Amino acid sequence: DQFDNLEKHTQWGIDVLEKYIKFVKERTEIELSYAKQLRNLSKKYQPKKNSKEEEEYRYTSCKAFLSTLNEMNDYAGQHEVISENMTSQITTDLARFVQELKQERKSNFHDGRKAQQHMETCWKQLESSKRRFERDCKEADRAQQYFEKMDADINVTKADVEKARQQAQIRHQMAEDSKADYSSSLQKFNQEQHEYYHTHIPSIFQKIQEMEERRIVRIGESMKTYAEVDRQVIPIIGKCLDGIVKAAEAINQKSDSQLVIEAYKSGFEPPGDIEFEDYTQPMKRTVSDNSLSNSRGDGKPELKFGGKSKGKLWPFIKKNKLSLKLGATPEDFSNLPPEQRRKKLQQKVDELNKEIQKEMDQRDAITKMKDVYLKNPQMGDPASLDHKLTEVSQNIEKLRLEAQKFEAWLAEVEGRLPARGEQARRQSGMYDGQGAPTANSCAQDRESPDGSYTEERSQENEVKVLATDFDDEFDDEEPLPAIGTCKALYTFEGQNEGTISVIEGEILYVIEEDKGDGWTRIRRNEDEEGYVPTSYVEVYLDKNAKGAKTYI
Repeated sequence: DQFDNLEKHTQWGIDVLEKYIKFVKERTEIELSYAKQLRNLSKKYQPKKNSKEEEEYRYTSCKAFLSTLNEMNDYAGQHEVISENMTSQITTDLARFVQELKQERKSNFHDGRKAQQHMETCWKQLESSKRRFERDCKEADRAQQYFEKMDADINVTKADVEKARQQAQIRHQMAEDSKADYSSSLQKFNQEQHEYYHTHIPSIFQKIQEMEERRIVRIGESMKTYAEVDRQVIPIIGKCLDGIVKAAEAINQKSDSQLVIEAYKSGFEPPGDIEFEDYTQPMKRTVSDNSLSNSRGDGKPELKFGGKSKGKLWPFIKKNKLSLKLGATPEDFSNLPPEQRRKKLQQKVDELNKEIQKEMDQRDAITKMKDVYLKNPQMGDPASLDHKLTEVSQNIEKLRLEAQKFEAWLAEVEGRLPARGEQARRQSGMYDGQGAPTANSCAQDRESPDGSYTEERSQENEVKVLATDFDDEFDDEEPLPAIGTCKALYTFEGQNEGTISVIEGEILYVIEEDKGDGWTRIRRNEDEEGYVPTSYVEVYLDKNAKGAKTYI
């Protein structure tokens, strides 16, 4: 008798199942989005090929970070697995189950509605036969009373009495027939009602109950699967995390320090001690007109230490004025210290040898193909490969000449690279050749306030002999005239040699325009100059500048 309530309850159960399906579906979308974001994050911090970042990953700490990125990529893959498994094992199966459940529910309630309608029809038939029986009984009773009244009346003819009697009999027979029909209908209705309440409806309700219980069991199984899908990837995620820990434990600070030493080792020997220059000796002379005039005439060049004088720079002094233009490095890397130059030359020789080997492999392949064409002319024309073969041979010859050139430079550097202590002996030999050092014949430079070294006129020859190997690289250049000004549009951190750092909004002087390589040479003051990217500054050139300007 709770058919309607059951119908509402089963619909609610299906709604709950669909809500759970929606929940799992949204969880899979979150997992996919999370995996995608992790992959993008890992890709974002991956080193770019053929870039400075790729060189940085020689260090163990950077290698560990790279391993972390790779493990995070695998970690993201496990979240994709979670999404895929939840979709295939839960949402897809449950969606199919819901459709089957809806069809079964519809069929069961259709059977129930049909049984209800049948019972209503039987009830209507019973009520109809009952009313007819009641009506016929009343008609028979009235006919009997009418007959008895006619029979008692002496004024009524015998024929009328007979007619009333026959009418009463007919009505009585109709009442009996209605009674029999009503009894049959009642018996049939009771039987149908018994079957309805004890057979049909219980059977339908049983099917609905089984359907509902299957729904409940299925949602419970789905929740277990939901947990198991997560549990299955935990060991692999654990391995990813173990990989990150292992990479972190592999970091070796000593190894990284050694790499830095090897990368920036110059091969120079430290300079010797600077000797004391005694400027008080002229004060000890006997003061006379001649000596006074002589001291005035001779002392001028000696008292220049307060100003600026051009001198040589040691390559490792912080404020050296090397302004090597980026992208315009000498072919033989002569701008680099000996050790760095040797490494660059060796790297260049290795690259050329690889290119030569590649070209030789290509030549061998073309030669083999030409032989095949000669043996089987139908496959191709051998003469068509002559031009390509000649071109490859020319490339090989060019590369070999280039490699020989760099090998000669490399041999020169390796032969000239001083052993430890050799430069000190060479310097002492120079000093011996020049005689005993005096206050005005010291071969060392004197450091000026801006970090460079100055020297006396009497010392220039000795310093030139000492710095012969590095004159081309480390001579102070004459200051270039300013040809305009510029304003820094963005902050630039000049970390490479030859560049200069600028701050956004800073006004500086332009001393060399962009030559097409994207760099502009600027000056902040007479000690600080270098290159900045042209796109980082807004240049205002002085059209009247003809190279006659000096430091501003």
